[in-house]
This record gives sequence, C-alpha cells and structure tokens, in this order.
Amino acid sequence: MNLEKFDGMNLAKSQIAEMVGKAIEKAVSGGALEEKSPMKEFTVEIPRDLKYGDFSTNAAMVNARSFGTNPRVIATAILENIDFSGSFFDRAELAGPGFINFFLNHSYFESVVKAVLENKENYGRTDFGAGKKYNVEFVSANPTGPMHLGNARGGALGDILAECLAWSGHEVTREFLINDAGNQIEKFGLSLEARYMQIFDESYPFDEKFYQGADITARAREFYDIHGDEYVNKPLEERKQALIDYALPRNIADMKKHLEKYRISYDVWFSEQAMRDRGDVDKAIKTLTDNGYTYEKDGALWYKGTALGEEKDEVLVRANGISTYFAADIAYHYDKLVTRGFDKAIDVWGADHHGHVARMKTAMKALGLDENRLDVVLMQLVKLMGDARDENGNVILDESGKPKKVEIKMSKRTGKAITLVDLLDEVPTDAARFFFNTREPNTHLLFDLDLAIQENSENPVYYVQYAHARICSILRRLERESLSAEGVEKADLSLLKEKEEIELIRTLSYMPGEIISAGKAYDPSKITKYSITLATRFHRFYTACRVKCDDENLSKARLALCVATKYAIANCLRIMNITIPEQM
Repeated sequence: MNLEKFDGMNLAKSQIAEMVGKAIEKAVSGGALEEKSPMKEFTVEIPRDLKYGDFSTNAAMVNARSFGTNPRVIATAILENIDFSGSFFDRAELAGPGFINFFLNHSYFESVVKAVLENKENYGRTDFGAGKKYNVEFVSANPTGPMHLGNARGGALGDILAECLAWSGHEVTREFLINDAGNQIEKFGLSLEARYMQIFDESYPFDEKFYQGADITARAREFYDIHGDEYVNKPLEERKQALIDYALPRNIADMKKHLEKYRISYDVWFSEQAMRDRGDVDKAIKTLTDNGYTYEKDGALWYKGTALGEEKDEVLVRANGISTYFAADIAYHYDKLVTRGFDKAIDVWGADHHGHVARMKTAMKALGLDENRLDVVLMQLVKLMGDARDENGNVILDESGKPKKVEIKMSKRTGKAITLVDLLDEVPTDAARFFFNTREPNTHLLFDLDLAIQENSENPVYYVQYAHARICSILRRLERESLSAEGVEKADLSLLKEKEEIELIRTLSYMPGEIISAGKAYDPSKITKYSITLATRFHRFYTACRVKCDDENLSKARLALCVATKYAIANCLRIMNITIPEQM
C-alpha cells in the first residue's frame, strides 16, 4: 500500500462505498434484490458511539424505494454478498431499522502509524484540492489607521485557512487588498491636512467626520518635522496630496511590519489605485455593459442588479465621472477570477459586510462568471476579556471560585481602543493565533487575555505545545535508558491493542480528514480543536501504558506511537504557524 499522503478515514469510507456497491450488484444479479428505480447515493459516517462499529452506512435505508422492500431485507442481502478481502474491515452487522455497521481490523491501525512515520513532517497533506488555484484575501485593513481586534481575528483565521487549503492540495495565494483609493483616502488626506495646519493655528477647523485618532496627529507632526512650514501657503489640494504621499506608504509599511510580527506573510499586496490606473475598473464596467447590466440615469451609470433579483440597482459611475467602491470591488474580483485565473476567490470579511455578499455574487453572474467561484467568510466580533480586579489589584472571584471576567476595551499602554500591536505587546503571538481560531468564524469570540498569558494546562495552546515537548522529553529520557527511537518504523505495531493505544491511533487517523474539512468548511477552528483532542489522547495513553516495559517488542511499538504522535502534533502547530517546542 502507498502510504504517501495517506488519508486513512477517507480511504476506509471509500472502501465501504465500493464494497457495498459491489455487494448490491451481486445481490441483484443473484436475484436477492430487484432494482425498480435508480439507486440513491448513500453516506458512510462515523457513529457517535464506536462500540456499535467504526463506520456506519445508510445504504439500505435510502434505497428502500429503489428496491421496493424493507431496508432490513436490503441490508441483509448486502451483508450476505459483501467481500471484505483486501480491505481494512473484517466484519459488518445489521443494526436498527437497516443501518450497516462496519468494524475495522488491526491492519488499519498499523497502517495509520506507519503512514505517520513514513510521511513525518508531511503527514496530513493530501491531493484533495487537485492543484486548483485558490486566492484567499484577508485582513485588507483600511490603511488610514492602525489595525484593530477584528483584523487580528481575520488575520489568524485567513492565514490558517490558507494553510489548511494548501495542505489539502490546493495552490494557494494569500492576498492583501490595499484600499488606497476612494473616499477613505480623501478623508485621510483632509484629516492629515487639518492636523498639520493646526500645528500653526490651533483654531484651524477639524471636521468631526475626519479621522480622530492620535496616529493622524503623529503623522502630521512627522511631516512637519521634515518640511516645517513649507506647505502652509500651498494650495489645499497640493498640501493634502503631499501629506497622503508621505503618510500612506508609512502606514502600509507599518501594517506589513505588524503582520509579520503576527507571522503573516502575503504573496500579493494588491493596490486598488494601481488597478484603477490600469483602467481595470473601466474594463469591468464595459463587460457589465456588454452583458446588458448597466443603464444611464441622472447623469450616472447604474448597475442593473434588480434584473438578477437584487432589491435595488447600484451606481457604478457617479455623475461627476468618478467610479464607486462597488465598481472597484467588481473589477477587483474580475481581476482575480478572469485576469489572474483563480479557480476560486475566498474573502474574509467582518459580519458588518453581510449585505454586500449577495450583491457581489450577483455581480459575478452579471460578468458572466459562476457566482460559486466567489466565497465570503463572515466573521463575528471579538470581545477581549480579562480578570476583574478590585481597587487593590486583587482578582475578584465569581460564585464558583473562578476569576470573574470583564470586557477590556482600552489599552493599558495608550488608554485608547486596543489595536493589533497593543494585543501582541500583551499576548504571545502563539496564543493570539491559537485563541482567535478556537471558535467558528461565524460565532462571537471571547478572547480571555489573562488565560492567554498563562503557562499551564488551562491555556489550550500551552496544553498542546506541552504535549509535544513532553514527547520530546520522553524520547530523550528513553534514549538515556537505551531505548532508542531509531528504527521504530520497523516495530511490530500489531502489539498495540490497549484501548488507549487504539484511541490515540484512531485520533491520528482523523488528521488528514480534519485538514480537508477545515478547508472545505472555511473553518480553521477544526484544527485547533483537533490538536487539543490529540494532545488529550496522548496524555491518556501515556498515563495508561508504560512505554518502557518488560516486553522489548511492545516497548518499541509504543515508542513508535510516541514518535508518530510527535509528528502529528508538530504538524498541527506547523499549520497554525505556532512554535513547536522541544522542552518547556
């Protein structure tokens, strides 16, 4: 058996589907079943309670009408004609109204451990994506100010999702869209201009709609330190543009630096302004016009969204000749899906963009594209929580004796709203990346600041890292005791039969499927949850089963299981781009 890119769970499911299909064919040809209408697709699942079987299929249940008889009769015919030879299974049983439960033989568990030991740092990788080109665009924070907690969650989510897709066989491009054009840049320039002029005249007007952050004042002061009063008597437009030309590249450079600290590296930084300058927005609008989805009204050019089921039409080009953000967004996705030829574009947006999703998908149809080539992951808000403290700084406990939690909105360092940089000054990057992926993107996230900095088993990232470090420590100790990990791939794995051993191996077998599932569902929290489960299974195994025992062959087999688990935990951490410690 080829163990490269081995996916035990899905391979076992495929074997069941094939065995059941052949059994039905044999039952029909032998007269035990009569096919009266085309068969329906059936599923193969893992039962909640594994004592009833390792896998279960509803093949007989969903095809009762196809064969015109009771599901139990169909299931019995399948069982009488099934052939287990060459598979991971040695028996199956009829259950309930017609389910068929399958039981793995030991060759499956041996194959899993062998596959991990053979693939090492690559265990978990598969060819599921068949090399399809995916673009994952995430964070894309407005470059007019510092990144906030939502960007922090989107950064970890998008980066780990992209890695899951890469591990499952996709060709992935990570992308940051720089919104360096449009109304927000105009507002940015006016905000900077007003703060610059206030250096010379405190009464210079500052509109309440301008950006209020201290970062704007700081950039204006930097500009003054270089240019002094050189721009005071220049025309407003020239002064504003000079400030933008100074501040915007520095803001973008800071974003890159802060994201690198967060261990996020992009393949593409895509400039909206450069796209506009190339005429790409005009090209996209022309495509919409050629396809019959634009019209003129009141001097403006409109997108005919209602023709495709939208509630209202949208302006593409204003009466003043300036194209809208909506037009630029259409052009940007046209560039990804047509010009650059990605099979799928995945955008990670905040939940406040919910209403924009349908409009963009409809616009893809108007461009003549399959709307399903664009997917949007909507993520909910983050609340930063911490231990409540009294006036003396003592932690306040709740009724259960645990620290009472309160929401933290302001940075202790700046007294302002907490930014990504503030967070990374307080919390280790490992913890931040892990914690932001402990929940599904579409659920609200409570980020426990005090828990994130704890170095004990209550902190989930520490718990997972400790499992890896513990295995490394065990291997070093056993090496000193003359039980070397060298040659463990030749160990007699048939000796691993204890409940805790089988439970751990079964969990190892889930890993490739969990990575595929995380990518398909756009939910990288599946990897954080899986890594916690894997660490727990290892601790249980190690508590119940002495690695170095009187039986030398069993010791070698258990050592092989330790090494395999080390690789799997390390690969989980590698996918999340979290430190892989060998001692703690």
